[in-house]
Amino acid sequence: MQALLNAIHHMGLAHDAQRLFHGRGGLYPGCEHWALDAYPPVFLLTSFQPATEAELARVHTALTDRWQQLAPGQLLNWVYQCRHSGGTETRLMAGSVPEPHTVLEDGARFLVHLRKGQNHGFFPDMAAGRRWVRAHVAAHPGIRVLNLFAYTGAFSVVALQAGAKQVINVDMGHGAMAIGQQNHHLNGLSGKASFWTHDIFSTWGKITRSGPYGLVIIDPPSYQKGSFVAVKDYARLLRRLPDLLMPGGHALVCLNAPELGVEFLQNHLQEQAPELAFVQRVANPAVFEDVSEERSLKVLVYKAPG
Repeated sequence: MQALLNAIHHMGLAHDAQRLFHGRGGLYPGCEHWALDAYPPVFLLTSFQPATEAELARVHTALTDRWQQLAPGQLLNWVYQCRHSGGTETRLMAGSVPEPHTVLEDGARFLVHLRKGQNHGFFPDMAAGRRWVRAHVAAHPGIRVLNLFAYTGAFSVVALQAGAKQVINVDMGHGAMAIGQQNHHLNGLSGKASFWTHDIFSTWGKITRSGPYGLVIIDPPSYQKGSFVAVKDYARLLRRLPDLLMPGGHALVCLNAPELGVEFLQNHLQEQAPELAFVQRVANPAVFEDVSEERSLKVLVYKAPG
């Protein structure tokens, strides 16, 4: 775990939520199961296999030493979560976790919940995707945005801050969408977005009638039983995409499934929506570097003709 300890030793004082160490990228042999995130004022250490008490003690010492250098006199807060064999164990290791817990990214505020389950309400790996949306909407002010699989609405917040006229968020998760509404309130955006708590595949009529859209964002789970399974459902999702986009509109097509490479998305788009042109793959944040970019988060931009 020396690479993790080295990352702690060299880390700076984080103000925004961000990944600090990404063992899962495979660049640090023996550390593939470790991830360290900053959700200021709390650090979150995640392990994908059980950690020993000795290992956790070494991390605690490293965090304590570095924190005393970065923020003398301030209390260290950190949480450990183990995800293994389908289960999750979460422990407060030092300090406390604020309630409510609000973090920043590029000036936007988001609620997070580090001690409730595996999904904390905000995904640091999508930082570059959110920045692309912010820049794209700022260059096309007044566009209408459709945010599919909206989760807690981070894309929506960013799009509205950048000048979108309207964002329609669709997700069947009632809890996530409620947090999404709170996120909009936190950023002074109440009333500027719609939240449809529906199954996307049974809501196409309503979604289509409310279009067309200048930007469609698709960021589904790779496997969520009863909701979305990428290998089975992504093709029929992409089949609808051309009808949702206005002439010259853009789509941000995302997938975080290590077992499915970029070609999975590109081939489906070529088959289901051949009129859409590939523009670019948005590069992931440098800290998420992977030995195989095929395994890492895929964020692709496509454009409709016109």
